[in-house]
Amino acid sequence: MVRENKKIVEEVSGWLRVFDDGSVDRTWTGPPEVKFMSEPVAPHKEFVNGVATKDVIVDEPSGLRVRIYLPEQKPEGHDDTKLPIILHFHGGGFCISQADWYMYYHIYTKLSRATNAIVVSVYQRLAPEHRLPAAINDGYTSLLWLRKLARGEQNEPWLLSYADFSHVFLIGDSSGGNIVHHVAARAGTVDLSPLRLAGGIPIHPGFVRAERSKSELEQPQSPFLTLDMVDKFLGLAIPVGSTKDHPLTCPMGPGAPPLDGLKLPPFLICIASKDLIIDTEMEYFEAMKKANKDVELLINKGMTHSFYLNKIAVDMDPETASETEVLITRIKEFIKNH
Repeated sequence: MVRENKKIVEEVSGWLRVFDDGSVDRTWTGPPEVKFMSEPVAPHKEFVNGVATKDVIVDEPSGLRVRIYLPEQKPEGHDDTKLPIILHFHGGGFCISQADWYMYYHIYTKLSRATNAIVVSVYQRLAPEHRLPAAINDGYTSLLWLRKLARGEQNEPWLLSYADFSHVFLIGDSSGGNIVHHVAARAGTVDLSPLRLAGGIPIHPGFVRAERSKSELEQPQSPFLTLDMVDKFLGLAIPVGSTKDHPLTCPMGPGAPPLDGLKLPPFLICIASKDLIIDTEMEYFEAMKKANKDVELLINKGMTHSFYLNKIAVDMDPETASETEVLITRIKEFIKNH
C-alpha cells in the first residue's frame, strides 16, 4: 500500500527532500535553466570530441560502478606510452549528484584530453540512505579494483591496454576532496604494488568545523555552496550523533588521526579565493605543511566553490573560463611531475 501525504522532514536548497518515511527525492526544483548540468550523459564507446566513455561494474556483490573516460590517441608516431589514471570522486555533499552528470562530464572529458590521462569516476553511494563512510569505502574499493587489474586478477580491456598503473592519482570535487584524503590515508596502510599511488588532488575539499569560520560568516554564498548546503548535507551524511568536527569532515582536527602519522602521496590542494569554506581549507593545507607532507597549493583568484563545474559561467564569463584553464594546467603539471 502506497502511503499518501508524506511529510518533508529536511529540504536542501532545491537539491533534495527527505521525507518522514525515510524516502529521498532528488528532483531538481531550482531554476530550470541550470537543470541540464544535473542531467545524466549516456556512455559512448565511440570517440566524441576526443574522448570515449563507458560504465563498468567493479564490485559484483554491491553493484558498484565506475565511468571510464578514455582519451583518443593520435595515430601518428605509434606512441605506445601508457597513460596515467585519474581516479575521480564527485562532489555533492555526499548526498547528491552522480558520476554521469553533465557538470562532471563537461569538465572531466576536458581534463582527460588535456592531461592525456584515463579518468575513472566512481558512482559513490549517497547519504542519507548510505551515511559515511559508505562513499569513502566505495572510493577505496575502486582503488583496490585498479590494483586487481594491475596484478592481472581482473580484466578491463581499456585499462589493461592503455593504463599506466604506476601513475595513479586521486582527484575529488568538494566532498570528493574529503574522499581523496581518506582513501589516500587508507591506501598508505596496505601494499598496492604494482600499482603506485602517485598523488592526490582535492579540489575545494569539504573540510569544515562545527564552529562557523570567518569565511563562512563573511564570504558570499554561491550556487554550488550555501550555508544551508554545508549544514544540512553534512548533517545527513556524517554518522548519527556526530558534528562537523568528525574526522571525516575535519581531518585536521583533534579528533582525527595525526596527519604526521599518515603515509600520504604528494598532494595538490586547489582552493578558490572566494570559497565559503576557504578558512578551513587553508587550515588543512597549513596542517599538512606542519606535518611535513609533500603539499602544493593552487588558489584561483576571484572564484567561488566549484566554479569550474558551472558550465554556464565557464561559457559566459571570461574570468571563470580563464581560471578554469589555470586549474586544468596546474593539474596537468602536477601529474606530469609525479
